[in-house]
Amino acid sequence: MKNLKEILYKVAIESVKGSTDIPVRKIEFDSRAIQPSDIFIAIRGSIADGHNFVQTAIDKGATTIVCETPPAVMDDDVTFIIVKNTNSALATMAANFYENPSAKLKLVGITGTNGKTTVASLLYQLYKDAGYKVGLISTVKIMVDELEYKATHTTPDSLTINKYLQLMLDNEVDFCFMEVSSHGIHQKRTEGLYFAGGVFTNLSHDHLDYHTSFAEYRDVKKSFFDNLPRTAFAISNIDDKNGAVILQNTTAKKVTYALKSYADYRAQILENQLSGLLLKIEDNEVWTRLIGTFNAYNLLAIYATAVELGMEKIEVLRLLSLLESVSGRFQFIVSDTNITAIVDYAHTPDALENVLQTINSIRTRNEQLLTVVGCGGDRDKTKRPLMADIASVLSDKAILTSDNPRTEVPEQIIEDMEKGVQIQNRNKTLSITDRFQAIKAACQFANANDIILIAGKGHETYQEIHGVKSDFDDMKIVTTLLKQLNK
Repeated sequence: MKNLKEILYKVAIESVKGSTDIPVRKIEFDSRAIQPSDIFIAIRGSIADGHNFVQTAIDKGATTIVCETPPAVMDDDVTFIIVKNTNSALATMAANFYENPSAKLKLVGITGTNGKTTVASLLYQLYKDAGYKVGLISTVKIMVDELEYKATHTTPDSLTINKYLQLMLDNEVDFCFMEVSSHGIHQKRTEGLYFAGGVFTNLSHDHLDYHTSFAEYRDVKKSFFDNLPRTAFAISNIDDKNGAVILQNTTAKKVTYALKSYADYRAQILENQLSGLLLKIEDNEVWTRLIGTFNAYNLLAIYATAVELGMEKIEVLRLLSLLESVSGRFQFIVSDTNITAIVDYAHTPDALENVLQTINSIRTRNEQLLTVVGCGGDRDKTKRPLMADIASVLSDKAILTSDNPRTEVPEQIIEDMEKGVQIQNRNKTLSITDRFQAIKAACQFANANDIILIAGKGHETYQEIHGVKSDFDDMKIVTTLLKQLNK
């Protein structure tokens, strides 16, 4: 049991009713999980407001309630802590409850629109190859050295983050690499954490269903760097037009990387093929198995991070050459009939354009490029026509289909996408609502040496329709279809 007074250390409290010198079993923000002697923190979510479940938590035995607005009648046997922001309070209290595990290892946060998963996952892989015990908190999975756990959010809630960081300490982990999403920053999930460094990859159109404007989206990302301690480093892609803005107010050590601009860490692409990239990084050449300009940026960010964390440059280059593609990130197979199928998570206009430009830069143009792409439901609608436009312009044939419709009607999402297709590209654009049938059609259209890109879902192994998740793995499906068709 912990003491409430210790858990409240550094929490911005507005008022208290009751004693803070009481034992606490655990912290919860889901009233259904409350047990006697628990703290219940009332979080205002997008679907439900925890303040509506305060009495339920008390009835189940909660002895402490943390809320922004107290109930009209406060139980005399319950301690009420009134705060301005319960998300912020949760973050600080979670860190205190687990005794601030982030301060006892090297935690690096990676943020940006695209590349977060690749950079975080490959840093994990690189440090494992170097012989360290490493942690990973990513969209794809959570790793506690060799132990794998399922990820539910890009950036988990504060309790989950601190729980896994403590588990990492228990397993003698030295470094942890963590994806930091704009949602996570805005909802204060990373408050109370001690970061050894932060990495900015890039910024483009995304999440404008959540953020009121692109400027707000940018400023939320920027606030992560604004709050880094002086002892940390802040690494930014200076080729991105927002790269310098991100570093403006940070007190951390400012570090830049670029392919085009003057920067602390620079790289040049010497060869870009389907088999990999030949890069020149600081006068040293290194061959990597990753593909495309976007991965050159990712690899340079990884290189800069490892060097800033103290690893020898030559050792970093050696380890870069061993890295393999992350699941669902430009992951490809070649069929017996020499059809190349690529699965990529590209779910933003910028990411889709990057992937298609990469494919176009390495193909001979004698083969077809067929793109299967959809957009998620209950998400930013403004990017739908942009995605369809990019797919139809940069592909020989574009098939618009479902991604994760969630609670939206799939046909309506596709109709929104179709509005972006220019008149001259309509004859090479096809709409097929069923994603399996769309992938099958692409396989049937493809001939020897053609390239199929299946974009949007990447590593995901499910499809969510009307709130129900069912098994759906793009890579498994296209692999099976190409074998069955055996052209």
